Amino acid sequence: MNKLNKQKRVQIIKALVEGNSLRATARMCDVAFNTVLKLLPEIGKACADYQDRTFHNLPCKRIQCDEIWSFCYAKEKNVPEEMRGKFGFGDIWTFTAICADTKLVPSWLVGKRDAGHALEFVSDLARRLANRAQVTTDGHRMYLEAVEGAFGSEVDFAQLIKLYNEPVAEGNERKYSPGECCGTRKSKVTGDPDPKHISTSYVERQNLTMRMSMRRFTRLTNGFSKKIQNHSYAVALHYMYYNFCRIHKTLRVTPAMEAGVTDHVWEIEEIVALLETKADEEKAA
Repeated sequence: MNKLNKQKRVQIIKALVEGNSLRATARMCDVAFNTVLKLLPEIGKACADYQDRTFHNLPCKRIQCDEIWSFCYAKEKNVPEEMRGKFGFGDIWTFTAICADTKLVPSWLVGKRDAGHALEFVSDLARRLANRAQVTTDGHRMYLEAVEGAFGSEVDFAQLIKLYNEPVAEGNERKYSPGECCGTRKSKVTGDPDPKHISTSYVERQNLTMRMSMRRFTRLTNGFSKKIQNHSYAVALHYMYYNFCRIHKTLRVTPAMEAGVTDHVWEIEEIVALLETKADEEKAA
């Protein structure tokens, strides 16, 4: 990696954040596949560390949470017997939280869709907020204990429960999506959430952004993650670019600018600089 100049690193990262796979990026940037494979975890960790340090005392007041499915190594049904039950093999869920006002994504977690990971995710979110917030999730039961354990009574918490018709099966086809949504039910859980803002629309739209911007989230391809660590690093890089570099069309600024975390639109060169700063700090240590 010492021989890879800054311009080439910027070129590689630009390709990755626009949804290209590792191999496609290597071809486009005229570098070896292993070069891209080595850069991803390095820049991903630098992005994760920076956002972890920066996202504190956030002014977010309306938070929406959700989780998105993907898989690592192989689909759950195809995981070898000796690897079944081990984290990083089979189904993987990425928990995300988005601020409905600033569109900032202050917290995410790659894990299993269970109570333990839900509590870890919501606890991380809670410690980043400066004020009492209204939180909305879907109707999954794991959020009930997670929000109570992380926020206690200091939250206005509601769930939006969607009602679906049964999907119509045709032959042996299996639908990825549930049946048609035929209604919703708003359920107040804790505090006094404003009914007008009980919604998961923004976070569900964020799920689409993830699938469009990260090749490993695309369905029915061979671009899925082979290692859980690389999956997590790709998510960290994606949110660094989304929060700090990508101008939101509605806001006309980046989410990080709207939330007061930064005062300018970041360039990819600044993300690369995080990697160089981290390397200097490690040498000094």
